[in-house]
Amino acid sequence: MYLAKIKVTYKPSVLDPQGEVIKSALHRLDYETVEQVIQGKYFEVKLSADSLAAANGLVESMTEALLINQNTETYNYTVEEVEA
Repeated sequence: MYLAKIKVTYKPSVLDPQGEVIKSALHRLDYETVEQVIQGKYFEVKLSADSLAAANGLVESMTEALLINQNTETYNYTVEEVEA
């Protein structure tokens, strides 16, 4: 059994409107030193695979097929073996 931890954010060239709203709200709360907020999505997926390499392949495939918008988002992930 493997546990994948997937972090999805906007590509650097794409405006992050929620991040900008959060940054503005923090400034209104007197957190003026905040220069940037990047908002994203986080997924934890448990999956069965024959090997770590196979698990990595599954994570990449499912993330690109469903979890991200390839035009605007990017992702990174880790996969670790866990007890069933």
